[in-house]
Amino acid sequence: METRYAHHPEDMKTYTTHQLRKEFLVESLFEAGKVNLTYTHVDRMIFGGVTPTEQELTIQLDKQLGVSFFLERRELGIINIGGAGTVTLDGEEFLMDKRDGLYVGKGTKEVWFHSKDPSNPAKYYINSTPAHHTYPTVKIDIQNIDPIATGDPSTLNERKIYQYVHPNICESCQLQMGLTMLAPGSVWNTMPCHTHERRMEVYLYFDMNEDTRAFHFMGKPDETRHLILKNEEAVISPSWSIHTGTATSNYTFIWGMCGENITYDDMDHVKMEELR
Repeated sequence: METRYAHHPEDMKTYTTHQLRKEFLVESLFEAGKVNLTYTHVDRMIFGGVTPTEQELTIQLDKQLGVSFFLERRELGIINIGGAGTVTLDGEEFLMDKRDGLYVGKGTKEVWFHSKDPSNPAKYYINSTPAHHTYPTVKIDIQNIDPIATGDPSTLNERKIYQYVHPNICESCQLQMGLTMLAPGSVWNTMPCHTHERRMEVYLYFDMNEDTRAFHFMGKPDETRHLILKNEEAVISPSWSIHTGTATSNYTFIWGMCGENITYDDMDHVKMEELR
């Protein structure tokens, strides 16, 4: 597990492209047979990819977190973006087809990840945050989610928002997690943009062709910067930063949030004329 530290917005003004990518971009999440995680000190979110092939995989971070087992003091959200598989929680097995999700409550001792077909492995994207209470584990089938349709082709942002770990679906301590799918011909997400000083966010961009690139904009509204991402890369967005993007083709992204509240629409909107 890699550790990333928090940054003051004034510091980011001096960053080169290389420094910006080193601090906020995570490039290698899904590697066959591996668990690749990043621990950001921004609200202590842990996120990353678990890609089992022939062997099951689990997350062992007891020494790094100073606990007896990974979810002793944490909750966990999982969305599978790869082939079919199963997740086993303390002996109970959950089938995970592509884009299925799972909320795992604090106190779950054993979490095992499995792929049905090693040649088409499951790709489990995870978000984990500190938790103070145990809420029930909930399996979230994408077929059972009623997406929010928003945007418009005229503004290149027609999309559907699927809420997974969200008060409309299940209870959680502070974690929120969902998936946004852009329609063909649409490329903009979260524009007009916003910040939310009360919560941080992590974006995972995926379902992109090999030569498709996403342009993720971040920074204070009057001091914006950008990162260029390829398929299955993620970016850390501190609470003071905007988080919006466009791409050379349509794409899908997973958003994960944590912080002071779980109010999805608690945001500070930024007027277009305020962007620099």
